[in-house]
Amino acid sequence: MKVASIVEGDGEVAALPILLRRLCAWRTPEAYVDVQTPIRVRRDRFLNREEEFERYLHLAAAKSGDDGWILVLLDADDDCPAELGNSIAMRASEHVPHRPVAVVIANREFEAWFIASADSLSGFRGFAHEGGHLDPERPRDAKGWIRARMAGGTYGETTDQPAFATHMSLEQAEKGSRSFRKLCSEWDRKVKGLS
Repeated sequence: MKVASIVEGDGEVAALPILLRRLCAWRTPEAYVDVQTPIRVRRDRFLNREEEFERYLHLAAAKSGDDGWILVLLDADDDCPAELGNSIAMRASEHVPHRPVAVVIANREFEAWFIASADSLSGFRGFAHEGGHLDPERPRDAKGWIRARMAGGTYGETTDQPAFATHMSLEQAEKGSRSFRKLCSEWDRKVKGLS
């Protein structure tokens, strides 16, 4: 089985395959899922230009193959994740009715999942978290929140994001982030339902 992803950032192109392979080992160790290199889109153009939306979905459908599925992963930013996700899923089903499509909207950014697992990342790559309760999906600028806690105040999406995806506690992320739980439930449904 293959999964073809559509993402909006260069960091996610590198980090999401790592995260999905770890998710597979954790949630569905009996399954083999061929995680394809994600397709990077410009969020506004993907969502607002129907021809681009359709083109990228058809590309993902071709990459996923006949027995695979498509994962659309975008940041919510200021949108309601549930409303945006439902809207994308309905539109996608019109363009690629021959492929299962899962839509996950990270609230507010992909980096919120790192905030949800901040305890497991503390001390890694110069990241420091003093502990305590926090709402990982509340900071509007999750990247900035992480950057402020990095030694030297630097956070590189294409370097730190894949490293954090390798090291983060998936259990902590699932417990602390509703949008990460959505990723887990979509993974379970698609992989167990198709394998």
